[in-house]
Amino acid sequence: MNKHLVTKAVAIVATVGLGITLAGCSSGGATGGAAAVDSADYTGPKVTIDFWNGWTGGAAPKIVPALIEKFNAEHENIEVKNVAMEWADIAAKMPLAIKAGKGPDVAVAHGDDVATYAAQGLLLDSGDIVDTLGYGEDDFPEGLFEGNQYQGTQYGIPWSVTPLGLYTNNDVLKAAGVDTTAPTDAASYEENLAALKAAGVQGEWVDGYVFTGTFEFESLVWQFGGDLFNDDVTKATFNSEAGVKALTHMVDQIDKGYSPANVPQDGNFNALVAGETAYNWNGVWQTTNEALQDVDFSVAPVPQIGTEKAVWSSSTDWIFPNNKGQDTNETSAAATFVKWMNDNSAGWAETGELPAANDVRNDPALVEKYPNLEPFLEQLPYAHYETVAPGISAATAEITTAVGEAVLGKKSPQDALDDAAAQADKILEQNAQTYGG
Repeated sequence: MNKHLVTKAVAIVATVGLGITLAGCSSGGATGGAAAVDSADYTGPKVTIDFWNGWTGGAAPKIVPALIEKFNAEHENIEVKNVAMEWADIAAKMPLAIKAGKGPDVAVAHGDDVATYAAQGLLLDSGDIVDTLGYGEDDFPEGLFEGNQYQGTQYGIPWSVTPLGLYTNNDVLKAAGVDTTAPTDAASYEENLAALKAAGVQGEWVDGYVFTGTFEFESLVWQFGGDLFNDDVTKATFNSEAGVKALTHMVDQIDKGYSPANVPQDGNFNALVAGETAYNWNGVWQTTNEALQDVDFSVAPVPQIGTEKAVWSSSTDWIFPNNKGQDTNETSAAATFVKWMNDNSAGWAETGELPAANDVRNDPALVEKYPNLEPFLEQLPYAHYETVAPGISAATAEITTAVGEAVLGKKSPQDALDDAAAQADKILEQNAQTYGG
């Protein structure tokens, strides 16, 4: 499994238990204090700020320290210390560190973690920070800025986005006599999969893991007009008619012989690299995977199987921890660092993530330098991001359970989704008690 995927997958598992971990150091559901930042350019005395992040694999360990080194060279009164650790370790360590006043001055979290941290009073209200830095919802992809809000308060600033795309092994298609033009809808996708099967190739390997079966399922739910939860995130809705259609589509790939049964973790991506399959729904992060560099591959938007265009995407977001005794100068310096990093985030594309800042991401030079990013950029207008609610990771983990049970033939799509939704509803009820309304 790709190291980048390992750290993110483990983080998802860790955050499933985050509500329990945080409940032990809860501040009664109170939100963090406000952060005073007078200027986008910190002019106070020299300070050292700690930056926690989970980029330990792929190209990020080269890019992030290089950006920090450049920032430090340009700011005599700010020294940023890069503290990289596994995402799961951040989830485990940061709450207690913040309560003890030993947490970072700035950190990066996934979009579905921000509300959980905020509900526990672990984050500073960053409303004044975003105002001082000049940020608003129009500076980022639609829905991403407000995705950093909890109970009407801004707690985060978008940093990167990572949508799914359709990866294609062109050699496999050519050998099977199938057009290498990417399928765009259910009909063209079915036609190509049938042609591949006739040539002895199982064209898309479907798995039951977070990476990437869950993400494919969620994309399909939205494509069929459904959603994962109701508007106030008190009830699971992924077992709706749209959810059943989505999961049935995935199971059908196995039943029709387009996919083998019991695909192991990352088996679909490895099969694409090995020339054993033609298509793989996977994230933008794979564009920089060294395993693909000797493969004649291309990427395209995921096909529209349902009635609407939709695709899953994750995000990473800047957060300002509410450390006990947090130094206001360090918070101000951290805000300057965040603004600088966003302004200089074009190189972030080299790590397989898209800059969230519209003015950086939409610069034509970005696609000229990284042409494989174009299909992912094309999908952002209809991308769906993580559900925003405290403790949501435990509820979304039930989606993976349902997908796994269905694709392994243990339960029908309807039964798997109904059972998972019932468990998710219990978790959502418990979340309401743990984190408050």
